[in-house]
Amino acid sequence: MRPFVETVEGDETLPRAVDLVVIGGGIIGTAAAFWAAEQGHRVALIEKGRIGGEQSSRNWGWVRRMGRDVAEYPLGIESLRIWDTLAQRLGHDTGFRRTGIVYTAHTDAEMTWIESVSRDADRFGIGARRLSPADLAERFPGASLPARAGLLTEDDGRAEPALAAPALAKGARAKGAAILTHCAVRGIETAAGAVSGVITERGRIGCKAVVLAGGAWSRLFLGNLGVDLPQLRVRGSVLRTKPLAGGPVHALGNGEFGIRPRLDGGYTISRRGRAKVQITPDSFRLLPRFAKGLREHRGELALTLDQGLWDGLVTPRRWADDAITPFERCRVLDPEPQERLLAEAMRAVTRTFPVFRDAEIAQKWGGIIDVTPDAVPVIGPADQLPGLVLATGFSGHGFGLGPAAGQLAAELATGATPLVDPAPFRMDRFSTARAAA
Repeated sequence: MRPFVETVEGDETLPRAVDLVVIGGGIIGTAAAFWAAEQGHRVALIEKGRIGGEQSSRNWGWVRRMGRDVAEYPLGIESLRIWDTLAQRLGHDTGFRRTGIVYTAHTDAEMTWIESVSRDADRFGIGARRLSPADLAERFPGASLPARAGLLTEDDGRAEPALAAPALAKGARAKGAAILTHCAVRGIETAAGAVSGVITERGRIGCKAVVLAGGAWSRLFLGNLGVDLPQLRVRGSVLRTKPLAGGPVHALGNGEFGIRPRLDGGYTISRRGRAKVQITPDSFRLLPRFAKGLREHRGELALTLDQGLWDGLVTPRRWADDAITPFERCRVLDPEPQERLLAEAMRAVTRTFPVFRDAEIAQKWGGIIDVTPDAVPVIGPADQLPGLVLATGFSGHGFGLGPAAGQLAAELATGATPLVDPAPFRMDRFSTARAAA
């Protein structure tokens, strides 16, 4: 069930002290570790399971600027620039290719969305091109696309989730970073009210700063420190096909599915706009803070009752630094794929691209996406604990934004000049919104 991920073996020994500890070996954490090590900082990257084992290897693999929240556009622009340089800097292929991304619209609501995205693209200098039905027919020969219009960003592209985070981790190691896998961080040590180290299941590491890039685990980890991060879990499902000739050359999103060409000649496919919010105890605790977003996206989100409820009920919310933690009891979130949604997606793809009648499904998997109330990530300091920087809540956008988001988090942790204004990503925006409400 788990998608293939390039293996990165962890180091056998713990460093006694470093400048920066990065918690989480996904795309954000590995990018933070790589940038900091590249700048000459002593870095330890710590992952409770395997590098890229959760959502960083389970996403669609799109690298886009188009269609972001306005707050994310500067980060997306910088991230695309960094993606261009990564393979050379790392010495490992991430699978990044600028092959273009197309969205289509056939309803009034989708047309309104495309018009809004076009305005945002113009505002930020992104070359988004409107496509007529004739243009779409030329871009997708032999396809049946009942669309009134499309929107293309030629410079956006794709990368391989199986390769990207491992490549960044290997690049960080080459720059001197320690890479620790199957090693959970149990807690953060403080001195004079600021970060002074981390306690792992294998021992203590002294440090001056910590970046928490824990994905869907971040709320639980922070809760043990007395930090309240509003974050829920959304369950997604994806499949990949075996190599297939004659399919689309662009990644495409419409009202029914998302599809991306893969380096191996196959395709990654998912049902678009049908994400499932897991019903957990946190769903009830956080409902007032998420109610507005759930109303606004009620056509795209639905509640689902699955293993997440039981897991939330039995998972401890507090633990001591010398106790076994939830992160050691569950190393990798690996939910079952939602077969019905994937079957719907495959039928829609086949209606659109008849060549997929001959497609063979190679694998299916599920994943857990970490979501904030406004679907914008948190990248910034935890004001309650100086020296701790958060990089989480990417709401399904983390893979494409990852290189810049990780760099931004590491810059904030080390005192460097940030590559974009971090103000829109501060966590205290939720406290302000709650007070205003």
